[in-house]
Amino acid sequence: QVQLVESGGGSVQAGGSLRLSCAASGYMIRNSCMAWFRQAPGKEREAVAVIDVGGTTTYSADSVKGRFIISRDNAENRLALQMNSLKPEDSAIYYCAADREARWSCSKFKNAYEYWGQGTQVTVSS
Repeated sequence: QVQLVESGGGSVQAGGSLRLSCAASGYMIRNSCMAWFRQAPGKEREAVAVIDVGGTTTYSADSVKGRFIISRDNAENRLALQMNSLKPEDSAIYYCAADREARWSCSKFKNAYEYWGQGTQVTVSS
């Protein structure tokens, strides 16, 4: 059974930092595009950052460029998102996602990802 489990969310003041982690089990991420998405109340789920199998960031939302860093540890089967200089508009539920198909190019569209975590809440207060 494939599971992606996020951790590291919480409440923080604007300007602060959080580090999200996603642990995969029942599935090896090393051949998969991985991504972080987020969804705020009343809004569509959007891609925050995407990383390819080699560890290169292939997409980063304009709103988080220079502040968020996506990384992966294939040996540990984990994905991470370092979030710095947080803003109130970053408040959302953050989801880890994995594309089970091996692809040359990683997508920023949620329909490309078959495996999802349950999400972790991030709340940034002003």
